Amino acid sequence: MDIRPIRTEQDYDDAVAEIGRLWGAKAGTEDGDKLDILATLVDRYEDARWPTDDSMDPIDLLHFAIDEFGHTQAKLAELLGSRSHASEVLNRKRPLSIEMIRRLNEAWKLPLELLIKPYALETAAA
Repeated sequence: MDIRPIRTEQDYDDAVAEIGRLWGAKAGTEDGDKLDILATLVDRYEDARWPTDDSMDPIDLLHFAIDEFGHTQAKLAELLGSRSHASEVLNRKRPLSIEMIRRLNEAWKLPLELLIKPYALETAAA
């Protein structure tokens, strides 16, 4: 793999795959240097693509992905199993399950570290 800037999701996926191949390479070797450079490029891409605001929780992240990346609530419904599930999650009435988190990570490339953050649910009025 030639090392180049990461500009697209395909570039990102290729770099992550190469990091996986190089993982464990000894520092100071050609593979170790390549691993360091790719990890830096991936980190920079992730920082630019995903907000790191500590106040952002998983539901804020879903709204961000819908607003900024062209995803839709209909596509979210497909991933979460139903329109009602998507609506309930977005309105903080239903928590994300592990399976939902896995699907969001795989399909929308949302970072697991942001999807697993704790967040408050809205409680029903008595």
